[in-house]
Amino acid sequence: MKKITLPKDSKLLSSDFVFGVATSSFQIEGAADRREPSIWDTFCAQAGRIKDGSDGLVACEHVDRWEEDVELIASLGVDAYRFSIAWGRVINADGSVNQAGLNFYVQLVKRLNELGITSHVTLYHWDLPQYLDDQGGWLNRNTADKFAEYAEVVVKALGNSAASYATLNEPFCSAYLSYEAGIHAPGHKSRKSGRQAAHNLLLAHGLALPILRKHAPKAEHGIVLNFSPCHAASDRAEDQAAALLAHKYHNLWYLQAILTGSYPDLGGKLTADELPEVAAGDLEIISQPIDFLGVNYYTRTVFKDKNGWFSDVPPTQPPLTTMGWEIYPEGLTEVLTDLQKTFGGLPKIYITENGAAFPDYIEQVGDDKQIHDVARFDYYQKHLLATHECIRQGVPVAGYFAWSLLDNFEWAEGYTKRFGIVYVNFETQERTLKMSGQALQQFWLERSKQIEALGA
Repeated sequence: MKKITLPKDSKLLSSDFVFGVATSSFQIEGAADRREPSIWDTFCAQAGRIKDGSDGLVACEHVDRWEEDVELIASLGVDAYRFSIAWGRVINADGSVNQAGLNFYVQLVKRLNELGITSHVTLYHWDLPQYLDDQGGWLNRNTADKFAEYAEVVVKALGNSAASYATLNEPFCSAYLSYEAGIHAPGHKSRKSGRQAAHNLLLAHGLALPILRKHAPKAEHGIVLNFSPCHAASDRAEDQAAALLAHKYHNLWYLQAILTGSYPDLGGKLTADELPEVAAGDLEIISQPIDFLGVNYYTRTVFKDKNGWFSDVPPTQPPLTTMGWEIYPEGLTEVLTDLQKTFGGLPKIYITENGAAFPDYIEQVGDDKQIHDVARFDYYQKHLLATHECIRQGVPVAGYFAWSLLDNFEWAEGYTKRFGIVYVNFETQERTLKMSGQALQQFWLERSKQIEALGA
């Protein structure tokens, strides 16, 4: 079997570096009959929205199989588990608390702690309750206040038993893909809507922070953003300008607001009616200090000019993942070192998602089932080395979470794309550790033994 290798002096091998696996609620939980419908339930029910016509009603049945899944996580030798909480499993449409739903997460965190695995909680991973979308969703400023109320219910229940709380996962996706490009739920297509949703999401983050700090003072509190280095399709000045504009619009719009309390200057590219409505004091709320920045990284993006705006150029040269994404590990180092220079330093960073979708085929060998996902192994090996290089160049990376623990519902792609280090048979719900998962398991377990030996 292939083996993950890192330089012997790598900070990733130290005891204070956190390794974990990650999932999200809608993608794995199932048990839809025990929660409120979300915008993704509605989206899935619309013809043509999901590639294979599937939905998240059953997914990986994690709510019913969580104890089995936690034992699986423990067998990997990781330090941490990052998961999200389904808002609609905790807060009912009438505003009351679904105690059974909340208790599910309380028991999950309790069991993880018993096994020595820290919980990294994400409060919002895209599954807005439909009852809030009926009132305008993220276009309604009041949703930010509702988020703060929901955050308080969760943090009062979990408190310091969780190691960290991330307010939002990838607000870029919740704003741009969902309200501007229309390819994610709820499927709106408007630049104005995209910018307003982005602002209200960031406002929700800011409103929740002091509540989280109050009720979990020993935990870390932050946000998870996705980043891609934005490259120009050519040396043409117009394409170079388009790439820079895309960088500001996709990467800096969120991070700059959080770190500096200002949105990027787009040189007048947005018309007055496309700009978000920002109330006095909003940016001060948004830019409160964070303890950590979660970074999700998958690939780079290439842009060309399109009438003074930017247009992405899909990659065609292999190697590509089954998502059609270029495998570009050096981009992780590139984008983080660039952001470090831009802002004169960054908060503590966790790589909260990194992984790839590839075709997976089960091979029966005697009584064993094997998935030889060599491409995924290579992806992890190269990106762990890129993470090592980030630290070597001074970026304060303190942890790395593999995406994903399980094959799952991959949003608009349905079940056609598999990101897991564990193969899931969606008919039987059988879990099978892939070769990439076995290699990571060996790496994590050997690292733990070395740390224990040094501490002895």
